[in-house]
Amino acid sequence: MDSPAALLARRLAEEAEAVCRHYLPNGRRQGRYWVAGDVRGAPGRSLYVRLTGPISGPGAAGKWTDAATGEHGDLMDLIAANLGHAKLRDTLDEARSFLNLPRPLITPSSASHAPAGSVEAARRLWAMGRPIPDTLAERYLARRGIMGLGDLPALRFHPACFHVREGRPPTDPPETWPALLAKVTDLDGRLTGLHRTWLDPTSAGKAPVVPPRKAMGRLIGAGVRIGTATDILAAGEGLETMLALRSALSFLPVVAALSANHLGALVLPAALRRLYIAADRDEAGQAAADALRRRAVTDGIESIRLLPRLGDFNDDLIAFGLADLRAHLRPQLAPEDAARLQALSPG
Repeated sequence: MDSPAALLARRLAEEAEAVCRHYLPNGRRQGRYWVAGDVRGAPGRSLYVRLTGPISGPGAAGKWTDAATGEHGDLMDLIAANLGHAKLRDTLDEARSFLNLPRPLITPSSASHAPAGSVEAARRLWAMGRPIPDTLAERYLARRGIMGLGDLPALRFHPACFHVREGRPPTDPPETWPALLAKVTDLDGRLTGLHRTWLDPTSAGKAPVVPPRKAMGRLIGAGVRIGTATDILAAGEGLETMLALRSALSFLPVVAALSANHLGALVLPAALRRLYIAADRDEAGQAAADALRRRAVTDGIESIRLLPRLGDFNDDLIAFGLADLRAHLRPQLAPEDAARLQALSPG
């Protein structure tokens, strides 16, 4: 049986380019390789990381060599060297965090249960959800100013979703809370993961659990999609952020990548010609927006950054209202999209 490190190295290899863009941002792709100066990410050409290939053996994806030093290894080794880890445990935790995987839990084995956090587990949980109209999930979104979006096939409601609090013994039974489910899909519409927001039935806010949100499945490159992207798309981090933006700009398809790391690694549609990047006003959000913009420019895609006044666009919607949010967005849009927004606004 493979070790946890080997299993994580294999998962990282499946997302080799996203790993390189995150940990070696000063490098660049050359054919089947990511080329950088060294394992710390300096500019240069001595470090080669293979981006494609078999899952193991010679020529495997994720294998790297530094021609200047003779160092080599897999992507777990690269992360350890990049961050200066002295303990394998730190690298395992970092890899799980990057892949958005949970730490291993001690659970009874059962052939009838999908592995915790897997794509199959996400599919099964999604199938248990129901449409959000007339549910606590709809009340939660309305409390955040998000209303009138019509049919939202990417969202469902689960009345009793399991939650394991961080810091509690893994043998403790999970709690159950109502939850808003958001489907994570790839460019072909295939479900690759699921995002859960646990809800408090009394307040219609987030449930008093830590953390109140978790994601499962394969998230890198994918996102929660509202509307169908063709030649125009808006991308950002948080689900409520992008739903707020969609509330203001109903003509604009949006995707929520669910974290700053995943925003920087979002896979863009081949036909995309203009990308709006909804950047959160924090350091991680700005860095992710920069990374996505660089990729868009490289692919010949027009990139326009949309900036909120507060932390994100849902903060703006709650604080100032829909009309004000539209007024704030209008001068940031391309002229043809500003005209479309003008047509939506009364008066």
